[in-house]
Amino acid sequence: MEKFFLSELPLAIRESTLEATASADSIDLSIVAEGLFTANNIWMMMATALVFIMHLGFAGVEAGFSQSKNTVNILFKNTLTPVIGILTYYIIGFNLMYPGYETPGWFAFGGFFLDLPVNGNSADYASGGYTYWTDFLFQAMFAATAATIVSGAVAERIKISSYITFTLLFVGIVYPIVGSWKWGGGALDAAGFYDFAGSTLVHSVGGWGALAGIMLLGPRIGKYVDGKVIDKPGSSVPLATIGVFLLWLGWFGFNGGSVLSGDPGKVSFVLVTTSLGACTGAIGGLFAGYFVFKRLDFGMVLNGLLAGLVGITAGADVISPGWALVVGFVAGIMVVLSAITLDKLKLDDCVGAVSVHLVCGVWGTLAVGIFGVAADGTPMPFLPQLYGVAVCGATAFASAYIIFFVLKKLFGIRVSEQHEIEGLDSHEHGIRGYTIVYDE
Repeated sequence: MEKFFLSELPLAIRESTLEATASADSIDLSIVAEGLFTANNIWMMMATALVFIMHLGFAGVEAGFSQSKNTVNILFKNTLTPVIGILTYYIIGFNLMYPGYETPGWFAFGGFFLDLPVNGNSADYASGGYTYWTDFLFQAMFAATAATIVSGAVAERIKISSYITFTLLFVGIVYPIVGSWKWGGGALDAAGFYDFAGSTLVHSVGGWGALAGIMLLGPRIGKYVDGKVIDKPGSSVPLATIGVFLLWLGWFGFNGGSVLSGDPGKVSFVLVTTSLGACTGAIGGLFAGYFVFKRLDFGMVLNGLLAGLVGITAGADVISPGWALVVGFVAGIMVVLSAITLDKLKLDDCVGAVSVHLVCGVWGTLAVGIFGVAADGTPMPFLPQLYGVAVCGATAFASAYIIFFVLKKLFGIRVSEQHEIEGLDSHEHGIRGYTIVYDE
């Protein structure tokens, strides 16, 4: 078994090893490598679990911000979304997103289902960051997130069957193909486009899908009357608040896991910029909401927080903490202005998904080219960011619009007027989300 002197090891490993074995003058490097591989994989599995928790957060936000008569319908969709996302990613999505491009291109396919490579469970896979199985599950959680974004926007009037069909196609095919252009080593990656954890590839892709959905569905009955916007109070502000904090918690895995290892310096830096972006996003939402509505609008604070998280996601590893404050603050303001604009256009988004994920996802991706600094100290270029946003946006919106349009013509995508007025819970599911029963 080959031995190496401590002086030959990297400084970080050398210092930690000296603490544990103060009297030793040599160490088995294979043991160190195996230990690092195990630690990296454990962190990636924890990050996977944190991203999974985000689905509960989305369910809470959407159920809290929507009307009580549709609560079960919201929870039903948010339960099926990760189920569909993981299964479709297993069947086709993973190998569409990571097809192993021979040269950077726009489409390739590595085959159906999973196939453990020879080195899949060793440190030779992914530079010792994680195993093949961890890789799949972590990425599958991201795929399901893209569909969940659409769920909130089209809530309270879309047919369950149409939503499920859309999710199967959008998450199973569209999302992984777009993702392959950057994360799979495709054409956008070769063009210099940068998206660390998915401001564009996850959030704005889902946001474009949401925009297509609300355009074709139309607004909820009674939302816009005689030029006025009619508020439709949500079922539970506490539930929405819990959902937002669960999403913030999950974002530690979403962004922190995107380091793709347990590297202490990189992970901790990313978590700091992520948190700072969230904080100033909430402040931006607070100030903008007060300026526009002349009240302390709690909903805008919550959406501002999420907007800050979405905004910093693309550059969490290349934007300094100081500039992360700016990125988050601007995102918090933008989410308020976007919500107002959508209402003026009579585009009814139940939870503000388009404003949070699309608008702020685009902003965050472009912010990489404004504030980002590469590892070698050079500024990140802006034009590749603009190019990537345009290509991904056009593809995601066109694909989602076509899917929804075809479904609308073939089967219809909206529930009946009676069902919408009386509530989807009773008609679609036979139960209500909030029921108090008194013994006689």
